[in-house]
Amino acid sequence: MKLQDMIGLAVFDVEDGKQIGKIHDFILTADWTIQGIELEGKGLFSSHVKTVDWEDIVAYGEDAVMIRNQQAVRNTEADDIHYTYLLGGSKLKDLSVLTEEGLMLGHVTDVYFDQELGNKVKGLEISDGFVSDLIEGRKWLPCTDDMSIGENAIMVPPLSEQRLEKVIHSVNG
Repeated sequence: MKLQDMIGLAVFDVEDGKQIGKIHDFILTADWTIQGIELEGKGLFSSHVKTVDWEDIVAYGEDAVMIRNQQAVRNTEADDIHYTYLLGGSKLKDLSVLTEEGLMLGHVTDVYFDQELGNKVKGLEISDGFVSDLIEGRKWLPCTDDMSIGENAIMVPPLSEQRLEKVIHSVNG
């Protein structure tokens, strides 16, 4: 499943059947794990965001995300969130992907995780630019423990270019 496909999904409380909000972003850790979700609705002058830990999500699908109850929603200091998928200063989307030898593989367009494996990131969808996407399609890079998230780029091991795979279900084919 792709994180981009889940942005905007409704979040429901299983106990009361009440809609709590919608997914605004995902919170990730440096070891490629989805820590939780951020809900829409941050105040204009607030430094807090509404979050739900991954452990409090009981189910998710194409149409909605189900959480245990309303107590699962927490106010989190925005500065305490290290990595996000879509927004903020430390977002993964659009980060450059570079090998340790200095070869640019492209930019992150999406993040994949496997529902069967829980909240571990499975791979990154990478774009090498609009024209390249049209001609060759986007690429998919499987995540490994030796990949690291930096301030301005995701650093990947040498020979990662050889591990790139063509995306099967991309917008372009």
